[in-house]
Amino acid sequence: MTDIPRRAVSRTAKLAALPLGFAGRTVLGMGKRVTGLASDVISAEIQQRTAEQLFSVLGQLKGGAMKFGQALSVFEAALPEEVAAPYRQALTKLQEAAPPLPAATVHKVLAEQLGPDWRDRFVEFNDTPAAAASIGQVHRALWRDPGYGPNGGPQHRDVAVKIQYPGAGDALLADLKQLSRLGGMFRAIQPGLDVKPLLAELRERITEELDYELEAESQRAFAAAYADDPDIFIPEVLDAAPRVLITEWVEGIPLSQIIREGTEEQRDEAGRLMAELHLSAPERAGLLHADPHPGNFRLLPDGRLGVIDFGAVARMPQGTPEPIGRIAALALNGDADAVVEGLRAEGFVSRTESIDAPAVLDFLRPMLEPIAADEFRFTRTWLRAEATRLASPRSPAYQLSRQLNLPPSYLMIHRVTLGSIGVLCQLEAKASYRSILERWLPGFAPVP
Repeated sequence: MTDIPRRAVSRTAKLAALPLGFAGRTVLGMGKRVTGLASDVISAEIQQRTAEQLFSVLGQLKGGAMKFGQALSVFEAALPEEVAAPYRQALTKLQEAAPPLPAATVHKVLAEQLGPDWRDRFVEFNDTPAAAASIGQVHRALWRDPGYGPNGGPQHRDVAVKIQYPGAGDALLADLKQLSRLGGMFRAIQPGLDVKPLLAELRERITEELDYELEAESQRAFAAAYADDPDIFIPEVLDAAPRVLITEWVEGIPLSQIIREGTEEQRDEAGRLMAELHLSAPERAGLLHADPHPGNFRLLPDGRLGVIDFGAVARMPQGTPEPIGRIAALALNGDADAVVEGLRAEGFVSRTESIDAPAVLDFLRPMLEPIAADEFRFTRTWLRAEATRLASPRSPAYQLSRQLNLPPSYLMIHRVTLGSIGVLCQLEAKASYRSILERWLPGFAPVP
């Protein structure tokens, strides 16, 4: 049987070799400094070579490395183009060219999870996977569904059958342990990027994502909340077991394709729909879709946004915390003292440390530019400028950020929001994001 554990040794060796190559490039950079080569040239060269090696290796892996690459993919728009180009190429391979499981292994998993008569549940089952994910692969099939057809007669449905790789859990943990040692490499590619919190959060989510019955529960909650919605489509769950999930098939254009070659109209509409989903879900479903990379979304022929993966969600039964909208509105209104007071109350600012309120407002206002006007177009240029402003040690924003905290209760919301913004910048999407916030974000009522 070919499964993930059989490849663990070679995968671990590839990951372990990465810091050695990075060390060599760092020495190369030091040597060039001695010869007087400009530091920005050295930095750019080290960035590019490091990115090429890192993403080349990630592109050959499944498990934690693939999941980590997908999580980082939403930040691609913030990277310099010479670094982002090999990144995009590797991630495309990562998501589209992963080696499939043999048919015999697939059949064995289906028999274990659905019973020995699993074939009787399908009219047809395609042994060739239609897609690969970080911990499993998806097969297209025709589901035997008595009562679904006209007048309650026998019928079949086009379905997606997600099958988890044998040994996926152990492989994920092993990969993430190795990747946690690569923080220095990511800082070389993008100074100020701290991957440790991202890896820690991914570790926490592994147990949930490995349980397809839990994913089915989340998907059913989303489907009920968005039933007959004119903008968002959530496929129905037809059956679930711990390592197999069967849902309606979603036919549409992947957002990754729209990013590459979509029209301006398609990109704008995809961005608007993503913002609607991200901001409305906590109120409507009590959940936040927590994996906003482009592979999880489709633009359907009827114009709706199809969402196809619910393995990572944040449970928010009380909806989005009201202080987020209230503090954003206070910042747009220019009330610096009230902003600091709100941030202190939520734990973003120490209750005992003094802080310059106007400086805090200056820190926040550029981030709020997308909702300061009636319409805004997210761009890679805007995101790179913000990344530079926040990551450069010489920047006042960087200095001020050292006085700010991210409370644990806001970590998931913060990461998902940043991830969604990253996708919007990849799409370069224009929409009335302010009006979407006014409708769905509690407490957001800035002065016109």
